[in-house]
Amino acid sequence: MKSGFSIMLLALVMAATALSTDAHALFGFGKYASVESVQGVVSIPVSEVSDGEAHYYEFDQGGAEVKFFLLKSSDGQIRAAFDACDVCYREGKGYTQDGDFMVCNNCGQRFHSSRINEVRGGCNPSPLTRSFDHENVTIKVSDILAGRGYFQ
Repeated sequence: MKSGFSIMLLALVMAATALSTDAHALFGFGKYASVESVQGVVSIPVSEVSDGEAHYYEFDQGGAEVKFFLLKSSDGQIRAAFDACDVCYREGKGYTQDGDFMVCNNCGQRFHSSRINEVRGGCNPSPLTRSFDHENVTIKVSDILAGRGYFQ
C-alpha cells in the first residue's frame, strides 16, 4: 500500500510540474527580464536579441509596469512590440513565438515576424517605437510608458 501511494504521489507531483511549466510557457510567468532606463532611454544590446528568438522585457516606473518583446525577424530587422494588442490585451496573455510567427496566447492568431512594427490595430502586436544600430536597441521611456494602458 505504501509503495502504491508513493507512486501515485510521484505521478501527481510530475503532473503538477508539467502543468506549471505549460502555464509558464503559455502565460508568460517568469519570462520577462527587467530593464532600467538611463537618462530616459532603455538600451538593450543587439547581441542579446539577434538570435531570431523573441526576448521579453518589463519596464516598471512608479508602479506602471509595461511588458514588451524584441526579436530579429527573418528579414534582418530588429522588431519591437508591446506584449499586448488592441483586442486581447484585457486577458493579459501576450504572445508566444512559433518559428517566424508571433502567436496571440488568447485568440491564437498568428503574425509573421517581419510585420511586427509595420502593422497595427486588431490583434497585431502593438508596435513599440525603437531604434537600433550595430550595438544597441534603444527605446525612449516615453514610448514604453505610452503602452501602460495595455497592462493596467
